[in-house]
Amino acid sequence: MKIHVKLYGVFRIGRFKEEKVIVPDGTRVQDLVEQLALSTALLGIILVNGRHSDAQCSLQDGDIVSLLPVLDGG
Repeated sequence: MKIHVKLYGVFRIGRFKEEKVIVPDGTRVQDLVEQLALSTALLGIILVNGRHSDAQCSLQDGDIVSLLPVLDGG
């Protein structure tokens, strides 16, 4: 199945801003994060089709997944 992935902040370094990714049926957000080699320690916000989600969410063909890192500052 094909999903649309949007990366933000440090997740874009050496990767992409937006891209269509082919994943097998039954893929969860966590599987996608591992496939993209993103740090789970930095993962802050997960949006699936514009709605807050979690790493255990099962993805469907055509989903839009946005992955945002935790914010750091002072």
